[in-house]
Amino acid sequence: MRITRLHVPRWIWAIVLIALAASWTLPALAQAAHVDVLTVSGTIDSWEDNYVRRGIGIAERDGAEAVILVLNTPGGTLTAMENITARMLNARVPVVVFVYPTGAWAASAGTFVTMAANIAAMAPGTEIGAAHPVGISGQNLSPDELAKVTNFSISMIQSIAQQRGRNADWATQAVQNSIAATAQEALDQHVIDLIATDMNDLLNKMDGRTVQTAAGQVTLHTQRAGVEDLNLNVAELFFHTLVDPNIALVLLLIGLIAIAVELYHPGISVAGIVGAICLVLALITLGNLPVNWGGAVLIVISVILFIIDVKVNSLVLTVGGLIMFILGALLLFTPLAPLSPITPRVSVSPVVIGVLGVSMALFFVFLLGAAVRGRRFPVVSGQQVLVGAIGRAVTDLSPAGQVQVRSELWSAIAQEGPIQKGDAVQVVGTEGLRLKVVKAAGDVKVKS
Repeated sequence: MRITRLHVPRWIWAIVLIALAASWTLPALAQAAHVDVLTVSGTIDSWEDNYVRRGIGIAERDGAEAVILVLNTPGGTLTAMENITARMLNARVPVVVFVYPTGAWAASAGTFVTMAANIAAMAPGTEIGAAHPVGISGQNLSPDELAKVTNFSISMIQSIAQQRGRNADWATQAVQNSIAATAQEALDQHVIDLIATDMNDLLNKMDGRTVQTAAGQVTLHTQRAGVEDLNLNVAELFFHTLVDPNIALVLLLIGLIAIAVELYHPGISVAGIVGAICLVLALITLGNLPVNWGGAVLIVISVILFIIDVKVNSLVLTVGGLIMFILGALLLFTPLAPLSPITPRVSVSPVVIGVLGVSMALFFVFLLGAAVRGRRFPVVSGQQVLVGAIGRAVTDLSPAGQVQVRSELWSAIAQEGPIQKGDAVQVVGTEGLRLKVVKAAGDVKVKS
């Protein structure tokens, strides 16, 4: 039988190979088109700073179309803001800031971060602005300090606005006069680039835009891009969560109480370790919040009053300590003279203050107080209560034998020479389950 070979033209093989290559490549390309999303909420602190810089680095390496910072912040520290904006301005991937969701605010340090984006977007019902500098204590700076910080902040935000082609005059007013703007006002004044209702709307509206990055011009292709969330790592999440006024107060109080317990019961060590850890964490947290240190001093004094009250048991000290704690907690994050009515503030929940105040009073008055007062009572059981008691030798003690003390038989050992059966003895100490006795001096009566 003769087998005939089927001849296929080379151009058909070429078409088949191209089609197969396209079927393998196109889905991979479509899958690779994505944006990395970071969620920056709450106070902009050193851990958010590390998170943002790490996220931008990941986006540069994984080929993301852009990295999007979903922003909602009342402000933050100057150092963290400087680090974040510098990283954004030098990023090799487009950086987008989206003030979202409705009700969010890019205030104070958040204004600088928004202005530093390649594309700045806001959701309806959000605000931006009020970037007037304020001391970390939450109080007014001195005139000279205020002038220096204000001038530095103005020059910085003007430089950012000019580099990104935004309204530098509005940026200056945001720092100098604490002005703010709604999403529509910010768009009309060329502070932001667009308004988007949600993430899908944002991806659609910025599709096709060309932006300038540190690596050159980049045209965005985001209409069908996937969204990959980059979250805080465990350490960043833990420490950033601590930067909360309620948690800061709880840590401070637990630390002070644990140290007080250690002072009353030295050698426990567990209380001392817990107290030291809580105080360190409290100081780290307070260092990232606008603290009124006068309030912190009142809280420390209130704990001292409770410690004294444990010794003297005075109602005046109890009430005074409780009042001072409540005042200190209320003042802890309350500036005495804020620079502006819209300066970002944080405060402790009144419910938290009430619960902590009552708990502290109960702990010192009832728990620790009862333990300390219990030390003053004489021992009423065990061998220690027999020291000094008079008994009678049931056997000869030369030196060991038995004695009867308070109607009970005990093994005993004579400390000062032999004792004969029937002699009166006096207990002078204990050794395990055995009594140490001596011959009773004088004419003593033995209680049976």
